[in-house]
Amino acid sequence: MKIIVEKDYESMSKKAGKILIDTIKANPKIVLGLATGSTPIGLYKELIRSHREDDLDFSNVTTFNLDEYIGISKDHPNSYGYFMYEELFKHINIPMNNTHIPHGEAEDLEEYCKYYDDLIQSHGGIDIQVLGIGENGHIAFNEPSEYLSIGTSIVELTDNTIKANSRFFGSEGEVPKSAISMGIGGILKARKIILLASGETKAPIIGKLLRTKGISTMIPASFLLLHPNVTVIVDEAAYKEMR
Repeated sequence: MKIIVEKDYESMSKKAGKILIDTIKANPKIVLGLATGSTPIGLYKELIRSHREDDLDFSNVTTFNLDEYIGISKDHPNSYGYFMYEELFKHINIPMNNTHIPHGEAEDLEEYCKYYDDLIQSHGGIDIQVLGIGENGHIAFNEPSEYLSIGTSIVELTDNTIKANSRFFGSEGEVPKSAISMGIGGILKARKIILLASGETKAPIIGKLLRTKGISTMIPASFLLLHPNVTVIVDEAAYKEMR
């Protein structure tokens, strides 16, 4: 696991952006795994800037998102489909048919989860997976639990995650209680993983992750220690417990 510490959120985002930009230039047909939430927004701004200023071409890029809420439409302003369109897709030249986000309103959710995993594999798997990390150590919506899913599955959100995500909704009561999420096994199949963390609220879990010598289902992000190619990019605030 490679650790990169940058001064602040902007520097962290630029560092992650450069990695993706250089990789897309080297492999225009790359398959990217993308994340939502506030942490990757700066990274997406870097991709947009490179597209506008340097003609970075996304026309042959394919993307798969980690997760989506169950029970809200892709046009809902708090859906991850809406988020990705507003924060990235509408600003670059990626064909929308090349973008894939779990369908939270599928008629048969169990069958759809299997379909989503098969779809990823039919595209040759994910080359680079971008991840954020929750304050409780979750990655995607894989919450601390006695058991963690290997493949894409339906997950119940913890009170901690619902509270954290309520800032995007009017209240905690409006946050969906379940979601479709790529599983730990699916995430670990990516050829390279970039984990981003910013701010003092992430310092305790980053400290716990980087100090641990083993893996635990109660810290889902600890399974990244099994992967041979993980880069953790943090700002100084998120790294402060390691100083």
